[in-house]
Amino acid sequence: MTNPFQLLGISDDVVNAVKDLGFENPTPIQEQSIPVLLEGTNDFVGLAQTGTGKTAAFGLPLLELIDFKVNKPQALILCPTRELCLQIANDLKNFSKNIANAHVVAVYGGANIMQQLREIRQGVQIVVATPGRMLDIIGRKAIDFSNVKYVVLDEADEMLNMGFQDDINDILSTTPDDKKTWLFSATMPAEVRRIAKNYMDNPIELTMGTKNTGNVNIEHEYYIVRARDKYAALKRIVDFNPEIFAVVFCKTKLDTQDVAEHLIKDGYNADALHGDLSQQQRDKVMQRFRERNMQLLIATDVAARGIDVNNVTHVINYSLPDEIESYTHRSGRTGRAGKTGISICIINSKEVGKIRQLERIIGKQFTKAELPTGFDVCEKQLFSLVHKVHNVEVNEEQIDQYIPRIMDEFKDLSKEDVIKRFASLEFNRFLEYYSKAPDLNAAVGDDRGERGERGERRGRGSEGYTRLFINLGSVDEFTRGDMLSFICNNGKIGGKSVGKIDLKGVFSFFEVEDDVADKVFEGFKSVEFNGRQVRIEKSGDSGRGEGAGERRGGGERRGGGFGGERRSGGGGGYRGGGDRRSSGGSGRREGGNSGGGFRDFSGRSRDEKGGSREGGSGRREGGNREGGSGERRKKW
Repeated sequence: MTNPFQLLGISDDVVNAVKDLGFENPTPIQEQSIPVLLEGTNDFVGLAQTGTGKTAAFGLPLLELIDFKVNKPQALILCPTRELCLQIANDLKNFSKNIANAHVVAVYGGANIMQQLREIRQGVQIVVATPGRMLDIIGRKAIDFSNVKYVVLDEADEMLNMGFQDDINDILSTTPDDKKTWLFSATMPAEVRRIAKNYMDNPIELTMGTKNTGNVNIEHEYYIVRARDKYAALKRIVDFNPEIFAVVFCKTKLDTQDVAEHLIKDGYNADALHGDLSQQQRDKVMQRFRERNMQLLIATDVAARGIDVNNVTHVINYSLPDEIESYTHRSGRTGRAGKTGISICIINSKEVGKIRQLERIIGKQFTKAELPTGFDVCEKQLFSLVHKVHNVEVNEEQIDQYIPRIMDEFKDLSKEDVIKRFASLEFNRFLEYYSKAPDLNAAVGDDRGERGERGERRGRGSEGYTRLFINLGSVDEFTRGDMLSFICNNGKIGGKSVGKIDLKGVFSFFEVEDDVADKVFEGFKSVEFNGRQVRIEKSGDSGRGEGAGERRGGGERRGGGFGGERRSGGGGGYRGGGDRRSSGGSGRREGGNSGGGFRDFSGRSRDEKGGSREGGSGRREGGNREGGSGERRKKW
């Protein structure tokens, strides 16, 4: 029987590789686009939701059109983020594993540029790149695009949203005029329409579904709560879905880290993904999530671009995005590859109008849901446990040797007693927590206690806590989640006893409840990390200059109190609170006095040098203006 991919015109070598990956039938976007792209004679615009198989839709035709006997770049794929760049490159390598001399190189910031240059010099036919790092390599005159026949702009709407239009112009100016350009996007705002007009000649346009609509396999729900109850509502949603495997979206990096920390302290398997993490830290977090060693990934919009993880059951919008189109990208993290998913919005009563706007944009109605009661959660957890016990796979050979001792232990208990005790092991925890759980649902128009987006913050003051110094930090590849686990495991304390964690470069500060401070000191007496002694001190004893300020090499000064940090080096300055950075003519202000957003004044938005930029050139978040490419993005 002929394979469906062969009927589309894909060669046996590629079809066999695709079959090895477990794909038997093409998705609708692949069915429609592959025959068109295989002709190789037209520009192309493909509009389809994330998770519908766009990478194979353009990747498989590229592998058929490229001459792999020629060791020169013949195809360039541009995408907005490092994660998406790596995903596309890995997919293409898997698709081409049976093709002799096929070389694909991923070019992105945050990784060793010298290694990328070596791979390019060794010969490559397909380059997958983020715009910032690609411009760096072009600036070094380290790549020749004169043989490029095909350029793919993937997630074009998001690249424009991040302010990459000037970068794309500069990159494409180095490619031949007669190349074919393929543009793929989940939404089609006016800016994407304009870029298609500028770069393409009478393109063939393919739209799967209606433009800008949501995936039909995704259900959309919203819960109305008071701002101060938002975190409690998130926990209740998670507890009511015992098998949840979700991405939780927050608006800012600070909120992302804050929510992740509190979830970890409350015993959930969670971690944060945002632009301040190093590439190694991001890879570590994503590897845990892909392997399902983590249940909840808390992420910002930009950091989550390119997350292609199967079987994500829920997307939870802890904060609604600033831009309407971003909701489509968020919800597209679930319901992928034909599976179903649920997108949940946790909102306050003032945001109901935004839900109505979303309904009009994506063409789907949202369901107003009620947060479950404490009793509902306990019941759901109990029967989830019963279901697991009923379906657990028993290793008869291994367990048989212990059965006599087990039966002896239970000899004074009836069958019903054993079942009740076993179920209570997990059930009692939820029963205790939810025994007096309040109703968190708020009515439309109920604005009591609303304090805006940060009203739900659950910050701890210093009263009742001891602030400690530890000689480990982000250079040791610690995230705040890692540091929390490290403190709890070695200090022999629970997560709820840990307050604020202030992660620095080569050291950190953290707070613990006064009555467990001595226990932490005792636990860390002989702890080592990577061969060196871990040192814990009270922050006032460490001489770390929290009160008076500390001068360090390179013109760096650290002062005590909120926003008392200034760094300068290489011609730029950095202030906390009214945070400004400058380097080579670009400056950035974070969290100034204009509502806690940030402005990016950089002449060009790049994603290299250890971190992705969440925002583009001339972009303000937290306000209502954005000018990444001279265009006004659609706000609420």
